[in-house]
Amino acid sequence: MKNLGFLSFGHWTPSPHSQTRSASEVLLQSIDLAVAAEELGVDGAYYRVHHFARQLASPFPLLAAVGAKTSRIEIGTGVIDMRYENPLYFAEDAGAADLIAEGRLQLGISRGSPEQAVEGWRHFGYAPAEGESDADMGRRHTEVALQVLSGQGFAEPSPRPMFPNPPGLLRLEPHSEGLRQRIWWGAGSDATARWAASRGMNLMSSTLKDDETGEPFHIQQAKQIQAFREEWAKHDHGFEPRVSVSRSILPIVSDQDRAYFLGQRDSKDQIGMIDEKTRAIFGRSFTAEPDALVEELAKDEAVQAADTVLVTVPNQLGVDYNAHILESLVEHVAKPLGWK
Repeated sequence: MKNLGFLSFGHWTPSPHSQTRSASEVLLQSIDLAVAAEELGVDGAYYRVHHFARQLASPFPLLAAVGAKTSRIEIGTGVIDMRYENPLYFAEDAGAADLIAEGRLQLGISRGSPEQAVEGWRHFGYAPAEGESDADMGRRHTEVALQVLSGQGFAEPSPRPMFPNPPGLLRLEPHSEGLRQRIWWGAGSDATARWAASRGMNLMSSTLKDDETGEPFHIQQAKQIQAFREEWAKHDHGFEPRVSVSRSILPIVSDQDRAYFLGQRDSKDQIGMIDEKTRAIFGRSFTAEPDALVEELAKDEAVQAADTVLVTVPNQLGVDYNAHILESLVEHVAKPLGWK
């Protein structure tokens, strides 16, 4: 068995060709798609977080709303850029959203990626300490968040509190028991996958990673997963880790599918530079009739190694069409592969 979730970037544009023409529409449709996905038997609803863009940004109101409107589906992010986060507010908001969802949050976080604004995190009030890079700052914020999510008290109680305090040091409230074990790290390299394992975070690996060996994307990603699990085995975190990979998978089962996506067939891995120093490999898209998809995905070593597959969805095509894609995935791809 393998979990199947969708991952939405939450794009919106005022273009007449888009079904999401405003931030309001994309937020409300994100909730509706999660409800539809749950009814179809999809296991997870995940959302990207991008600042300074016409995309989903502040995740916790959306996660709380989805949690209130659904009852079974996992709800997550892929990923929250921790360079922008106050780790204590992050922990409070996450705890509240997880309690509303009754323990269904699966939060993907990372140190960040190429972004819309130059050093956008500075506008949020954050700056690296002396000798730190912005990536180091993101990891530092993460370490603090993980510590406070453990539920241990750390703040000295006031001698004259407004309300009675429990004994001992105070922790952040609301605290959601178990959320600490449902934090995922979006790793772009083998080294960061090992770092995530050492900190007791699950692994989230997308369709982009550092090109470290020149091998096909799925083979490099499978090796990243192996490195993560080998490092995890060296520590006693008290729970078994999970691993997700993202894929673009579009089953062609109707004339409408052919009209939208026929030209995307025969996609291959792509190589590019995500900054001045980092050569990256971008995983291919899978666009074909279901029988061909089943055959191709069965050969994908990283998909086989992961317990969760997150499928990116073209959210600007609207809820009904994306629900159709998810239904096709469940019936014609996931079930034949033995995922469901």
